[in-house]
Amino acid sequence: MTSDVQCVFEADNHLGETPVWSAEEQALYWVNCEQPPELHRWNPKTGAHDVWAMPKRVGGFVLGKDGRNVVVLADGLYDFNPADGSIKLRIASPLPEHVKLHESAVDRQGRFWIGAYDHHFTPTKRDVHGGAFSRLDGDKLTPVIPGIAVANGLAFSPDGRTMYAADAPTRHVEAFTLDPATGAVSDRRTFVKLVDGEGYVDGACVDAEGAYWLAAVGASALRRYRPDGTLDRVVDLPFSNPTKPAFGGPDLDVLYVTSTKMAIGPTDTPQARRNGGLFAFKPGVRGLPEPIMAT
Repeated sequence: MTSDVQCVFEADNHLGETPVWSAEEQALYWVNCEQPPELHRWNPKTGAHDVWAMPKRVGGFVLGKDGRNVVVLADGLYDFNPADGSIKLRIASPLPEHVKLHESAVDRQGRFWIGAYDHHFTPTKRDVHGGAFSRLDGDKLTPVIPGIAVANGLAFSPDGRTMYAADAPTRHVEAFTLDPATGAVSDRRTFVKLVDGEGYVDGACVDAEGAYWLAAVGASALRRYRPDGTLDRVVDLPFSNPTKPAFGGPDLDVLYVTSTKMAIGPTDTPQARRNGGLFAFKPGVRGLPEPIMAT
């Protein structure tokens, strides 16, 4: 399936990630993980664009109660004040220094989940799994799903009872039963498995119908899966490296997609030359309001 996917902002990101729509501000936040590490905010109506430099690699961003937004840096969670760009350490990472906090999302109950990226992982050194998907429990990060090389694919079903998560090098997305009351996960099972020619697992989101939208990095595509894991549609993109989709706009009917200029697949194609921008289109379904971190 082809859609009218347009570059709406020439961000020139090395590794754009984690788009988050703020309904209150009617603006989209996202990060450039590195080269250089930055947090971006863009208002599609006014065109206003703000950039905050981060002191180290940044993996994610979430909206918090009473404006207590949080940025995920390599070594911990930091409260972020957009008024002056200041950050303050909230919780240090419990993981080794070479394991950087990375993927992040808030579940439907307001719990904050954070993945990690083991920087000992390389294309020729794949047997490293020092990362984890962790849950913020009060004043500590609790590793819940260990043995992760590169965390990706984190998303939650509309009813908050299913969590999706992936260790990207495996090319699998797994589903977990999530206890809404306790945040415990169980019943780990394979939800999606990409094969040769379908790209690699990157970021994801879930729409109001419960379908899972996966960025197939290296394959110029978004893939929409029904809650039972059936592939519903493939949206061809005019760039090769989508990193994560997120719904936004006043009616949550616009799907924004970040991208990366990293060398994933061929680098001399027309699609590869468009990597690094922020893209958007209307997929014909609506998203869900971005959950607010409860604590």
